[in-house]
Amino acid sequence: MADNNSSAGGGVSQRQINEKIIIVQILVIIFLFINFLLIVTFFRKDCFYTTARYILFAVTLLSDSFILLMSNILLILAHFGFTIQVWLCIIISVVVLLYVIVTPVTLTAMTLERFVAICMPLQHAELCSTRSTIHCILIIHGLSSVPCIVILSAFFASASLSVYKQYKVCSVEMFMLYRWHNHLRSAVSQFYFLIMCIIILFSYVKIMKVAKAASGENKKSTWKGLRTVILHGFQLLLCLIQLWCPILEAAVFQIDLILFINVRYFNYILFNVTPKCLSPLIYGLRDETFFHALKNYRLFGLWKINI
Repeated sequence: MADNNSSAGGGVSQRQINEKIIIVQILVIIFLFINFLLIVTFFRKDCFYTTARYILFAVTLLSDSFILLMSNILLILAHFGFTIQVWLCIIISVVVLLYVIVTPVTLTAMTLERFVAICMPLQHAELCSTRSTIHCILIIHGLSSVPCIVILSAFFASASLSVYKQYKVCSVEMFMLYRWHNHLRSAVSQFYFLIMCIIILFSYVKIMKVAKAASGENKKSTWKGLRTVILHGFQLLLCLIQLWCPILEAAVFQIDLILFINVRYFNYILFNVTPKCLSPLIYGLRDETFFHALKNYRLFGLWKINI
């Protein structure tokens, strides 16, 4: 009787997990479609890929879409217990770790672009030209690669050669061989976000001063820029919470396995999947030029379908 109850309980638990995986797939497909629509809209108008803030916005769209796709693939592989060799997982993780940081660093760059546009309008055309923006994107990727290099260097220094030929379920946690690896990862991530928060707060205070001193149309434009900075701060907060999630999950894992699965599912949906679409969508809809281009593209698409 006890064995039957255990089997029934296991069946219910497994069915619940399968249902959660299906829900995740539906959300990922919807969010990837929305991001794809935003990306296509970006490439349809010349003014978008010759303007700094739109180019940086496209970088966040591409980065978020890539992370959304890769994290979903890794989730499916982990769900079915599919293992790959560690060396191959390292290659995948290099790219994933890089683009997890690219989005918040790009958001910080977008905040600085608004700061220059509002507080240094005469220098904006020079500092935020297309050429300068391309250089900025290279710098963003360079800065974003540092946490990845630190994490993998600690792993390479600690792992034996035999580890690289082993088959394991691929996840970033696989590289956390010792507790100090987790502490190192957390310290680097929190240092980055501390610097980014300081930059956003600095920009907010400076723009606030300009907003109070401005008048008429300039005042309206300045307050809109201020709200944009607040939005970037909110997006950055979601990214920061996402990095804190593994610490919470590790603590819950010591208490109860089912609770751990539920908490991890909740964190993945709320702080990983959802922000990858909602934040870019809100930002795109707030911008009048981008919103009109998106609306015209939708109408054009529907017209073609009707024909």
